[in-house]
This record gives sequence, C-alpha cells and structure tokens, in this order.
Amino acid sequence: MIKTFSGKQVLITGGAGYIATKLVQLLRNVDCRIIRLDRPDAVFSGVEGKARIDNISGDIRVSDVWGKVLDKTDFVFHFAAQTSTYTANENPVADAEINVSPMLNLLETCRKKKTKPIVLFSSTVTVIGLPSKLPVDENCTGEPVTVYDLHKLIAEKYLNYYISQGAVSGAILRLSNVYGPGPKSSKSDRGILNLMIRKALAGETLTVYGQGDYLRDYVYVEDIARAFIMAAINIKNTNGRYFVIGSGQGHTITEAVNLVADRTAIKTGRRVDVIQIEPQSPQSPIEMRNFVADSGQFSTATDWKADVSLIEGIDRTIESY
Repeated sequence: MIKTFSGKQVLITGGAGYIATKLVQLLRNVDCRIIRLDRPDAVFSGVEGKARIDNISGDIRVSDVWGKVLDKTDFVFHFAAQTSTYTANENPVADAEINVSPMLNLLETCRKKKTKPIVLFSSTVTVIGLPSKLPVDENCTGEPVTVYDLHKLIAEKYLNYYISQGAVSGAILRLSNVYGPGPKSSKSDRGILNLMIRKALAGETLTVYGQGDYLRDYVYVEDIARAFIMAAINIKNTNGRYFVIGSGQGHTITEAVNLVADRTAIKTGRRVDVIQIEPQSPQSPIEMRNFVADSGQFSTATDWKADVSLIEGIDRTIESY
C-alpha cells in the first residue's frame, strides 16, 4: 500500500527531525518526490533510494515559505514544532509563533492555491490533560493544562476547520511517549528512554524523580512513522478525525528505566545504578499523570498496530548508539 505515494509529492516539515527521518527511511524506495523543510541550522541525514529528495531551509513562521513548497504537493506531514512544555510556559507568545501560526499559514496557503493536499498533523496525547480513566481513547476530550498543549489543540482545531471547509483533507495523530533511534543531529534529550539509554551506555547512574510510579505508554518510533503512512493511505477512513496513538501497554517510569539498566548491562557487562531523587523544581501536573493508550479506533480505520515491544525497542535503540 505504500505505493500510494508513487508519483506523488510529499512535504515533510521538521524534515531533519526525529519522526520525519524515520518516515523518509520508510518512503525512500518509493518513486516519489520528498521535500524536507526545516530551519536553516538543521542537519539533514543522507538517504539513498528511488525517492527524489529535496532539502529546503526556511522559517515556517513566515507565510511566504509555504508558497514555495506547496505547489503540486499531495501530502503534508507536519512535524515541525517547539516541543518543551517548560519553554512554552516561559514564553507563550514565541510558542504560539512556532506551534500555531505555521499551521494557519500552511492551511491559508492551501486555501488560496486550491491545492487541497492531505495534511497529517503530529499532535500529542497530553492535549487531553489529566485523564480520569485508563486506557485513553478518542472519547477523552481536550482539556489542556499547559500552554504547549493548548497551542497544539488550537492547531488541531484550525486543521479540522479547514478540512470542514474543503480546503484540505487530513487527520491528527495524538502521540504518546515516542522513543527509538533517531538521526545523529537529533536532540540528545529526545525522550526519557533515549536519554536514559545514552546515560546507561556511558556508565552514568540513572535517576527517577520520586517513586516513578506513574504509568506511561512508550511507543517505538518506526511504529509511529508507519502510523502516519497508514493514516495518509486510508484518508477515506481518517479524514477530519483525531486518533490516540500508542502501544496499548502501560509501564511505570521506574519499571522502564530499570529495564533500560538491565538491557544495557547485556551490552556493557555492567548494570548501572537506578536511584530515586526528589525533583529540583516543581513538576508540571502533566508529568504526574498516568497514561495508557487505546488505539482501537485507529486500528479499525487503518489496520495499524504497534509491532515493537518495549524490550525489543530498547534493544534496537541500544544497538543504534
């Protein structure tokens, strides 16, 4: 079904980033044109395959940039974002400029050009806020408790509005905790599990805030990239909808970090210590919640499921460093 992209033009914002890089790897042997759009200081990884890949540097906050990349574009995967909750709270205006305005500029450009691409938006399960029950599905409405999540939800609503007006087609994927191998240029703190794996391989002690007994749903990056592909391919079933995307398996933070220590020990011959410490500063309520995804609606719409278990995903990530 990936041949759906054959002969098509695919725009990927945040194209040098984490999920985007994995998406490009999955599409590299399809005869299509891929435009990777990212900020001027981004480092694009090399890719070999049938796909024609063009790397474009630009500021997505500037509306003129969109006019240059949306001509004849069939699919848009919108990953570009500022991803720190704390940064967003410290500077809400700057966060809106990167997490809201680009979506509006993208959609307005599509409306004016009448190009009507399929737009897949990378959102987050934290827009739901503090869930009252587990697992979490699409019946949990958005109740953001951070500026970051508020802006993500606003961007979602802009997309759904323009879909309802016929300017574009598209879908929203609300992602749980993503981990796994990424480009060498990816942020070193990309995800708690990736950070812990790097520390463990370096022989550093792993720290957990408090008891670490909050549940998280960790989902492997390749499974996430496949989810975006399946959402695009099955747009007749996904159009105008948002979906909760996760593995469906809950693990406490302490459990996951200890698993990292166990699996890295197989490679290094030495198990690093895992200790519990008190946070140095107050934690956001979003950090003190339990979360497990129910992706049943997305599976029904697309036939997708998360294939990589937590142990297998940690092992693959260890081998990538």
